[in-house]
Amino acid sequence: MTPSPKALAPNPATTPHPLHGFFITGTDTEIGKTCITAGLTRAFDDLGRYVTPIKSLAAGQAQDADGAWVNEDVALLHAAQRQGMTMDEVGPLQFREPCAPHIAARLEGRAIDRLALLTAIRRSAAKGDFALIEGVGGFRVPLTDDWDTADLAVDLAMPVVLVVGLRLGCINHALLTAEAILARGLRLAGWVANTADPHQAHVADNLAALRAGLDQALGAPCWGHVPRLPDPSPAAVAAHLQQALLLNALKA
Repeated sequence: MTPSPKALAPNPATTPHPLHGFFITGTDTEIGKTCITAGLTRAFDDLGRYVTPIKSLAAGQAQDADGAWVNEDVALLHAAQRQGMTMDEVGPLQFREPCAPHIAARLEGRAIDRLALLTAIRRSAAKGDFALIEGVGGFRVPLTDDWDTADLAVDLAMPVVLVVGLRLGCINHALLTAEAILARGLRLAGWVANTADPHQAHVADNLAALRAGLDQALGAPCWGHVPRLPDPSPAAVAAHLQQALLLNALKA
């Protein structure tokens, strides 16, 4: 597929040392993308990498028992890492209101600065040798009037891992997202199936269609199928990821 003209535009924040790791995106919001990122953090850590999980932007905070404002996704990734990162390093840009980031920024009277955010992400990534940078919601969430999360992925120039939330409509969402990733000139390194709807019918048939569209057609292997877990801890999620495929991804 030919990259779009936008994908070929100069990157204003290119550095001579590209980040090692993956950009994690999803087929939609609320499909367990952060749980999968936390599981991947533990899995790659177990393979000997010094992993820095980063929630690029996080919207939605609540006060904890000590009165501190905490985003639950940032807290989950912070608990998964072993590099001594602070909460602010894991979540370099956070907002209080649980809504689209550009709306949350407007409500707080703040600006989402492209170069500042990219600088903060790279600073956090430097805490280790392998970064897992999670996007926001689906692949094309607006951040400013002329910059979205797909642009963020292009700026970071990392291969992409797609988290597919297994629920009604997941095949269409996954294939459309894969097309959007390729249209930006990015490589789809693999995908993880996560059970978003425990009552979804015909799971095996859905997985077969996803494998045909992603594994066979695009060469992006399924790194694992994560069932609905009573305790979706990083270790529990990592147990459902295929280490052999993760090792292959490190060599690519």
